Amino acid sequence: MKKVITYGTFDLLHWGHIRLLERARQLGDHLTVVLSTDEFNQSKGKQAFHNYEQRKYLLEAIKHVDLVIPETNWDQKITDIQTNQIDIFVMGNDWEGQFDFLSDYCEVCYLMRTKNISTTYIKQQLAGSVQA
Repeated sequence: MKKVITYGTFDLLHWGHIRLLERARQLGDHLTVVLSTDEFNQSKGKQAFHNYEQRKYLLEAIKHVDLVIPETNWDQKITDIQTNQIDIFVMGNDWEGQFDFLSDYCEVCYLMRTKNISTTYIKQQLAGSVQA
């Protein structure tokens, strides 16, 4: 079985998130999503609209996702890969090059982001600072 892992906050879940999860899952037989906790987001200076449990609930309802586990710090990726016997690490291409060090542990794959959609863009639309 080929196992894939990806990381994120997945706040204000949108079709770009779903496309990323679908494409990540297509790379293997099992997809683990490591979801940033509220406390970890705070340490990054981010605040999600939905809390961790709500975001986890939404991700677990998506057919492409097999397992959701918490992300509590930047340094857990190697341990996550080893503990979960991961074959492929996937992130959006906006992170290109940032996780190449993980190639000692598994294949690293950066997927193209879905154009014209992001949580930041949705928040800006809701705030009225950009037009749809």
